[in-house]
Amino acid sequence: MLRSRNAGAAVQPTAPVPAQTVRFSTPVVETPGIFVLARWIARLVGLLVRLPVRFPVAVGTAAVSVAVWHAFGWVALAVVWTVADVGLLVWWRRWPSSFRRLVALRALAAWRWVWVYRRHWQPVLVVAGLAESYQERQYLPRIRRVTCSAWSDRVRVRLVAGTAPADVEQRVTELAHGFGAPSCRVTVNGPRDVVLEFPRFDTLAEPIGALPVPRHVDLAALPAGKREDGAPWRLRLHGTHVLTVGVTGAGKGSVIWSAVRAMLPAIEDGTAQVWAVDPKRMELSYGRSLFAEYADTGEAAVGLLEAAVSMMQDRAARYAGKQRVHTPTEADPFVAVVVDEVAFVTAYHPDRDIRRRAENALATLTSQGRSVGVSVLAALQDPRKEVLNLRNLFPDKIALRLDEASQVDMVLGDGARERGANAHLIDPDLPGVAFVRLEGSPAPVRVRAAFVSDADIDAMAGGCGRGGGAV
Repeated sequence: MLRSRNAGAAVQPTAPVPAQTVRFSTPVVETPGIFVLARWIARLVGLLVRLPVRFPVAVGTAAVSVAVWHAFGWVALAVVWTVADVGLLVWWRRWPSSFRRLVALRALAAWRWVWVYRRHWQPVLVVAGLAESYQERQYLPRIRRVTCSAWSDRVRVRLVAGTAPADVEQRVTELAHGFGAPSCRVTVNGPRDVVLEFPRFDTLAEPIGALPVPRHVDLAALPAGKREDGAPWRLRLHGTHVLTVGVTGAGKGSVIWSAVRAMLPAIEDGTAQVWAVDPKRMELSYGRSLFAEYADTGEAAVGLLEAAVSMMQDRAARYAGKQRVHTPTEADPFVAVVVDEVAFVTAYHPDRDIRRRAENALATLTSQGRSVGVSVLAALQDPRKEVLNLRNLFPDKIALRLDEASQVDMVLGDGARERGANAHLIDPDLPGVAFVRLEGSPAPVRVRAAFVSDADIDAMAGGCGRGGGAV
């Protein structure tokens, strides 16, 4: 019924203003208790109906246990549970991978759904600013499913109509802290369908030693380290160009040497070559015998780059009208032009002519070299445009530890930081950890490059030079 007290009546405001001297109160409707009780009963019935669908194993186990206890008593129930426990123990010891996938991770997902995400969902999202209000009602994104892998939780979420994934991407830091995770990344599956990925621990905390030299070389998938999900990180060189950016000590050398190490058999049989530019004379000089061409001064570096352009153009002239895809052979090997600290020849060299020629040569290689088997792998500390204005000519980019948050988007593209690529927050004690963004994929992937030590490089150079054999 309607409350008669002041319902719809004109009341005098406490502090009237000339523009509004009369204010009407909103009528208040009392909801009958029977309706409130009916709603509670309906929600309970809905929960009971959904339980077998959401948790079939748990509900089935409980139902069978009750049936056995009712039919045969508690002794029979104890025997059944003992046999089941022994069977699970044997499964765990004999086939641990399938047990982990089918039992342990699913039980963990159910636990974390109830006690981590569903329990804290509303307060975290409200405080993070992801709750929407309409006509005095609050609307929240809804959890559709929680799955667990060996290292992370994946929370599939249905967004509120009228919101965009960008709204969630801008709150990844708040979500990560709200649910006690090291980070949060957002993957868009479709309209109103996103997945929030929360790592439970850092799988890349331990250093990775130099990987074994592969028997067969795939220049489009060179083993270079490990991804955050535990899968091998494979670096593509053939058919693309790669820009690696990171501050001093971030691990750029690990990326370069891991790629060179993975190409050793191809270098040995003559189907791949590495042309190296080493202005610092400290990083690449260790494996000088591995390189078909080597330059360590500004003039020599420009000469090497211009020679690579001439070779590329000669090869393109021979391919014109005959083939569109390069296949590495001894006659036409794949050429990786490795430029350590590319800013030296594009921005820091005192000779303006050297800088201009180097920039022109790099622009030509990165814009025309992919189809004829020439790839540029460049390393850089400062990603600003005035240092290297050719960033967009590198399809694949690797962001190691950076100085500033704004540099993340400079390297990986707009929106990378909102998707969880916090390269500026990488721990200085984790060299080689990076975020990789590949051509055509907006989602950054967290990886760690393998560390190739000086002893490893010496062994590589001693066992596989220009005319040597494989290590």
